[in-house]
Amino acid sequence: MDTSYPREDYLPMTSHKRDSSPTAVTSTPPRDHLIWSIFNTIYMNFCCLGFVALTFSVKARDRKVAGDVEAARRFSSKARCYNVLATAGSVLLPLLLVALVVTGVLHLSKLAQDSVGFFSSQFSASDDEDK
Repeated sequence: MDTSYPREDYLPMTSHKRDSSPTAVTSTPPRDHLIWSIFNTIYMNFCCLGFVALTFSVKARDRKVAGDVEAARRFSSKARCYNVLATAGSVLLPLLLVALVVTGVLHLSKLAQDSVGFFSSQFSASDDEDK
């Protein structure tokens, strides 16, 4: 059963010595943000953005394993953007809803107090008599 992923046995051994030459450029592999995407997918956020982020995270991981660093970097960037949108939507929308409910309750309680004050007022005796 060949999964076409490089196994640890077949990976080239890398030296732990640092190359001090100025022409050596070491680039870190891009992050795939898979855990963040899984959390956003499970949380069931607005417009299923977590699922979209999970898709790009898996693509980034596949491209990273295949050795295509540039494609992995693009997919990783997209996954990060969708994760940020999903997290912001998951945090900001409930906070906005709570703020609207609180202000609505405060407004309705003020209206209720004003109406109770209006209906409980006593009219003077001179208003009741007909002359």
